[in-house]
Amino acid sequence: MLIEKIDSILPQTQCGKCGFSGCKPYAQAIAEGLADINQCPPGNEEGIQELANLLGVKPKPLNTTHGLPKPRSVALIIEENCIGCTFCIQVCPVDAIVGAAKRIHTVISTECTGCELCVAPCPVDCIAILPLKKKSDDKGKNSYIISEDTLEYKNKLKKEIANHSRMRYERRLKRLEREKKEKAEKFVTQIKRIKSSNYISKIKSISEHKITQ
Repeated sequence: MLIEKIDSILPQTQCGKCGFSGCKPYAQAIAEGLADINQCPPGNEEGIQELANLLGVKPKPLNTTHGLPKPRSVALIIEENCIGCTFCIQVCPVDAIVGAAKRIHTVISTECTGCELCVAPCPVDCIAILPLKKKSDDKGKNSYIISEDTLEYKNKLKKEIANHSRMRYERRLKRLEREKKEKAEKFVTQIKRIKSSNYISKIKSISEHKITQ
């Protein structure tokens, strides 16, 4: 299917810079003629060329109104400043941030796509976006940030990295849908319990009794 072929070319950062909520919606928009092939800064010229080859159209320069290309990066939470608000956790498209309410959060750097979506919601500005370091540049500083060499070794190929990020993104969407369904079912159960206990009729009876007094 064309949408899947387009999606397989996109970098799967799920950053939304293209103007869509993720890479798959952007791929769908391209397939339907609702978006151009040059709206993805992370994909940059290489991605545009691949999309052009797939669709049989001429490549075009990156539309910089959607942003400029940047080096591959990961988010870093400055833990001493973190207040545990969970806002970053809620917006991470690949569940690469772990933590709990009022507890320090941290980024799983091997899973982070560098989408930057976690930066804006942070109320204390404790999130930095750092470019991945080459192994040769690693002098011990920020050693908990994965190096680009290490990331390449772990995932072996660029496409494998994208496929892995896609899998985490889709897994997150399924989790959110499951949690939404469970919440709705819980609400329905609570309503049924209220009705079965004649809670509403009791409240109504009390109100009517007060009026007649």
